[in-house]
Order: sequence, then C-alpha cells, then structure tokens
Amino acid sequence: MLHEFITAQRSEIVARCRAKISSRPAPRATDLELEHGVPLFLDQLTATLQLASQGTEAIRASATKHGHDLLRRGVTVAQVVQDYGGIGQAIAELVRETDAPITTEEFQTLNACLDEAVACAVTEYGRLREHEGTERLGRLAHELRNHLNSGLLSYEMLKTGSVGIDSSTGKVLARSLMGLRNLIDRELAEVRLGAGMYQRESIMVSDLLADLEVPAAMEANARNLELSVIRIATDVKIHADRSILEAVLSNLLQNAFKFTKPRTHVVLRTRATADRVLFEIEDQCGGLPAGKAEDLFRPFEQRSPDRKGLGLGLEICARGVKVNDGLIHVRDQPGMGCIFTVDLPRG
Repeated sequence: MLHEFITAQRSEIVARCRAKISSRPAPRATDLELEHGVPLFLDQLTATLQLASQGTEAIRASATKHGHDLLRRGVTVAQVVQDYGGIGQAIAELVRETDAPITTEEFQTLNACLDEAVACAVTEYGRLREHEGTERLGRLAHELRNHLNSGLLSYEMLKTGSVGIDSSTGKVLARSLMGLRNLIDRELAEVRLGAGMYQRESIMVSDLLADLEVPAAMEANARNLELSVIRIATDVKIHADRSILEAVLSNLLQNAFKFTKPRTHVVLRTRATADRVLFEIEDQCGGLPAGKAEDLFRPFEQRSPDRKGLGLGLEICARGVKVNDGLIHVRDQPGMGCIFTVDLPRG
C-alpha cells in the first residue's frame, strides 16, 4: 500500500523534498521548515492516508488538526501549500523510479489527501488569523482605555489645584500620554509593515539618536529611571526606513523601561564596524526565565508572567528589522538584565 511505501522510503522522500524546497524562489525556505517541517508534513500525510478508508470527514478532521499544529509552529500558509506539493512530487518521482506497485486508485487517494490537507490548512489559517486579530483588538482597546482613564483621573486632580504638575499625579498623566503615543506609534508601524509600505533612505545615526533621546528620556524620568545614550561618530549612516526603524528602537526602549527595576538605568549604546551599525538596548530586568529568549520575537509572547500588554512589540521589532536587511537578537544576563541588539548594514 502507498502509506507503507512512504514509510519505507521516508528518508529518501524527506531528502528530495528538502532539495525542492531549498531551490524554490519563493517563499524562501527557513531552517524550521527544512529541519522540522518536512518530516512533520510527511508524517502527517502518512497518518491522513491511513484514514482514507474512513471517509472524507476523517481526512478533513486530521488535516485541520495538522494544519493548526503547523501554523502554530510558525510555518506560513504559503509554505504549507508549497511543501505539501513538494512532498507529492517527491513521492510520485520515487514511485516511477522504483517501479513500485502503486495503483491509480492509491494515487487518486494521495491527491485527494493532499488537496484536503492544503484546503484545511488554508481554512485553519484564516480562522487563527481572525481569532488572533479579534483578541489583539480587544487587548488594544483595553490598553487604550487604561491609559485614557489614568490620564483623565490625573487631569481632574491637577485641575483642582491641590497638586502641581511636578507631583506624582503629574507624572501619572505624563506616563498615560506617553503610553497612548507609544500604542499609536506601534499600530502605525504594524500597518506599514503589513501593507509593505517601506521607504528606505540614508539616515545619519546621530540625528536618529537625537530624535529618539528626548521622548525616551522623558519616559525614563516618568518611571524613575535613568537613561544613558552612548553615541558614535557623527558621520556614520545607515540606509533604512526611518519611521519603521524609529518604531523598532522605541519599542525596545519601552520594553526596557517597562521591565527595568526602579531607580536603576537603561543604556542605549551604538557601535559601528566597517560594514555594520549596532544599536544595543541594555536593561536591568533581572534576566529572562530559562529558555525564554528564543520565543520573545514570536507574536503574543511576553517577557513577564503577568501577561500585561499585547505582547506584539517585539514581534513587530523583528519584522521591522528584517525589512531593513538587519538582524535582531537578545543576550540574557542572568540576575542582571538583557541586551537587545539591532544589527544593520552600514549605509
């Protein structure tokens, strides 16, 4: 039977499929897809084939579950479609080359399983996106309302004249307004990234830092923190989308301020090599839980267990850096804090 042939030839099918995926122009193959996705696709297809005798509903239920698992692992819907097609081609080629006794009916069943797997994965992708979008909008509205309520209450207290603008109440108002600004900036960056609206230009790093420092210093002061900005030579340039890059660095600074312990400090450091410019944001959050660093740039992942906030800022940072041909990574300093690095090509 076909599923027995696939099980016996598993290694060869996986190798052929990986070769096909690696050579395709788009969507570009990822390490996750090659190392883990391909074997998983094949195992899931084999399991689905074994359910063929139970009818379409059994195949559909299995395909939907497998599609859900794949998408949750970070495989895109385009990769799902392409990879299932690549597996089907690899199986067909190997059957012909080995002259395996696979019947026309079995090939029809294979094609039906592949079609169902792709259709269910696409449907599940749409459902997941809709669910996450609804959840995200709900959390965004909650955050906006919290900042607005805090700001209004602070304003009412200041209006009585019983406390001054430099009081703790004044600082609450400042934090609320900055929180609203940060949420709006993040959403604008998300819209531009989602729409592919990039406009790269030559940027003087010193000018970029000057624009970032004033609002960042105000936010640090409102949180009872100290911000240190370490600059590089004034002639260093990068070629990037300024709005998106500003949103990336602002997001990283806001995360640093949020998790850094009061009465300590955050450092924004820049370094340049012959062909790279590095922006480092060092905080004093106390370090990350074990194994957490690898997950931080995924959607809805958060640094703290209290789950406050959308958990989208770092995922947007990763996307923003990528469209500017850069890299982003985090280095954990247990017991001390974290250093987030944005690594961009020099202009």
